Amino acid sequence: MNWRSRYGGMDVSEARRLRQLEEENQRLKRLVADQALDIQVPKDVLGKK
Repeated sequence: MNWRSRYGGMDVSEARRLRQLEEENQRLKRLVADQALDIQVPKDVLGKK
C-alpha cells in the first residue's frame, strides 16, 4: 500500500492523528501481549508441579 492510497484524501492534521492512533494501537497491543505472558508463565510453572 502506498502513501497516496492511504493518506491521499486526508489533510496533514488528519494524517498525523491517524499515525498517532496507529502508534497507540501498537503500544496497547504490546501491553496486552505482555500481560498475557505475565498470566501464562505462572500457570505453566504451577502446572508442571
